[in-house]
Amino acid sequence: MGDLKDRLVARALEEGFEAARICRPWDVGHVPEGLAGYLERGYHGQMGWLAERSHWRGAPQVLWPEARSVIMLAECYTPGHDPMENLDHPEVGMISVYAQNRDYHDMVKKRLKRLARWLIEAAEGAPEVKVFVDTAPVPEKPLGQASGLGWQGKHTNLVSRELGSWFFIGSVFTTLDLEPDAPEVDHCGICRACLDICPTDAFPAPYQLDARRCISYLTIEHHGPVDEALRAKMGNRIYGCDDCLAACPWNKFAVAARELRYHARQDLRAPKLADLAALDDAGFRARFSGSPVKRIGRNRFVRNVLYAIGNSGKADLRPVAQALTEDADAAVADAARWACARLKNVAK
Repeated sequence: MGDLKDRLVARALEEGFEAARICRPWDVGHVPEGLAGYLERGYHGQMGWLAERSHWRGAPQVLWPEARSVIMLAECYTPGHDPMENLDHPEVGMISVYAQNRDYHDMVKKRLKRLARWLIEAAEGAPEVKVFVDTAPVPEKPLGQASGLGWQGKHTNLVSRELGSWFFIGSVFTTLDLEPDAPEVDHCGICRACLDICPTDAFPAPYQLDARRCISYLTIEHHGPVDEALRAKMGNRIYGCDDCLAACPWNKFAVAARELRYHARQDLRAPKLADLAALDDAGFRARFSGSPVKRIGRNRFVRNVLYAIGNSGKADLRPVAQALTEDADAAVADAARWACARLKNVAK
């Protein structure tokens, strides 16, 4: 199996992945207890699917009992620009780096499927395979650490000494018995950069994330109006948040994204809030075709844009918000009224 593993890793790099490591499905025995505590504290917010499939998410061997090995893969999407630059331009929206071009789910999955097909042909005994990228109940980050791909930093995301923080994770489960790699250990040390930069104090403690306060969760997963106490802290972040990733000092080792379709589209790098607020459903779908932003829908997206308008301090954006105070979507209308109130006394 040693020769096969070497060829597998080489093939993964040829397919466009930056790293490939292997672990066992049962190498994450600590996950069920940690997940149970997370759910008990309510940190998952409206993400009910975390609780509904916790028996699978906590124990990959339950998801597919026949699997003997998990191949964990990393694909870089490192930005070619300063991901925080738009904070100084409140008239534009900040979209998370990973969502500034094509949807990574589709592209990573295609690479995973090609690698899995190669593995079936290269191995003896017709092994079975299953591929996963983000959307299945798989504890990808713990598996990533168990395989040696990286470690879960204090912000709970995976960090690599060779790749930094800007990489997607995919996995190939197989019935093949492949030699596992050594797990990675924590290299965060005393650093608190990711914790201290969080605008909403979403980390109750190192290695703990309360999604209910996380801007990524609030802009993407949360339905309905956002707590008014958090709106002002969202700034002009309208889809996701990169602050904790961008603050990580291990990014000095980040590897440039080889996939051109991860490079920022010009119209999504610094989109004007006024233009985004004017989108109807058809316009939204056209603007974000092929982008992960599309999945949250026009209403939630425009709600986020209106919070950003309310935080902009720009009097000329008040009429833009005023036009949406009677929007058919209650959360949009509420956000528009909030934005108008915030800008009411702003000098022109």
